[in-house]
Amino acid sequence: MKTGKRSFIAFIKERKMGLNDFIQRLVSSPHICQHAEVNNFMKIDEHPNEDIEQAILRDGQLYLTSRTSLAEETQIKPSDFDYLKIIGKGSFGKVLLARHKETTNYYAVKVLQKKIIMKKKEQRHIMAERSVLMKNIKHPFLVGLHYSFQTTDKLYFVLDYVNGGELFYHLQRERIFLEPRARFYAAEIASALGYLHALHIVYRDLKPENILLDSSGHIVLTDFGLCKEGLEDNSTTSTFCGTPEYLAPEVLQKQAYDRTVDWWCLGSVLYEMLYGLPPFYSRNTAEMYHNILHKAPVLKPNVSNSGRELLEGLLQKDRTKRLGSKDDFLELQHHSFFSPINWDDLMARKITPPFIPSVSGPTDLRHFDTEFTHLPVSGSLLNSDSLAVTNSVREAAGAFPGFSYGPPVDHLM
Repeated sequence: MKTGKRSFIAFIKERKMGLNDFIQRLVSSPHICQHAEVNNFMKIDEHPNEDIEQAILRDGQLYLTSRTSLAEETQIKPSDFDYLKIIGKGSFGKVLLARHKETTNYYAVKVLQKKIIMKKKEQRHIMAERSVLMKNIKHPFLVGLHYSFQTTDKLYFVLDYVNGGELFYHLQRERIFLEPRARFYAAEIASALGYLHALHIVYRDLKPENILLDSSGHIVLTDFGLCKEGLEDNSTTSTFCGTPEYLAPEVLQKQAYDRTVDWWCLGSVLYEMLYGLPPFYSRNTAEMYHNILHKAPVLKPNVSNSGRELLEGLLQKDRTKRLGSKDDFLELQHHSFFSPINWDDLMARKITPPFIPSVSGPTDLRHFDTEFTHLPVSGSLLNSDSLAVTNSVREAAGAFPGFSYGPPVDHLM
């Protein structure tokens, strides 16, 4: 009896553990389930705002209920939205244009499958993305998070809806941008990166596909899944990640790297805007990697002297000599290429963008790839959150504690 009592006390102490550990403890100690207090706890959670899913034992089967604890304090759920169109697709799920039923506001809702994230062991990247999104509130050129919530098998990010198209889309159509337009985009991107760096965040995955235009023509940086947090001014990391065309030499060589990888990537994107291809591009990946490591970028004279000088500074293979290595964003601000830019006006969005995407309204999807917009919106987005706990659902349900976020109630209105 004493052993049983000790087990019960330990169980109560550890009731805040993740659902997976919680269920494993139950399975390995079935006698605990017979205790009246434990059975009572499984039916009624006395702490509705804590990250513990309500579980009910019924006919020997463990069930998760459709209680809103997974939505935590946000009190928001998938059925609060009308899902209109698929506007993007990635490794873990889809991005949809959705309209909030009550307010009729439009959002981009990113719906991710937990089991795929867990299979690829990407939980940390997803939680990092959510953490970075929480810090983007005050910057005009970073996509904003309105809500995040979860069901037993899916994660939902409710984000700013931006329908001016990817920079990649416009660059493909026009092949190159004239220098004033490229300068404007590079300045807005640089200010966004500088803001992230000030928060000790390295972006690591800058590429034209992650740079959107809003309906006014301003830059919106999105997709923070590869961000690295907590990198102080002189700190480094060494994780191999990014997109081949834009990888910095130190990342390729699996050396320690720092925030200057973002300035290399900005150099690559600016080069592509001015010349039509990334600086070291080759269809042969091995050759492209060799070029990144050993070849100087080809800087043709159709770009101004200050433009070529900036590209040389950003595409410096030695990160300790790269532009931005000493004073980060300040070095770029003071570069002669950006002398036409009034940075205060830029941050206040007072500079008129050189190109304004033609969109008639929020449902105008002309700048999105028809490969996505023609796909049917699946009803599974609204599936019930009450289902028998299979092994995969059991594991996934408790794997993202603290994921949910909701602003003050008046924010939605």
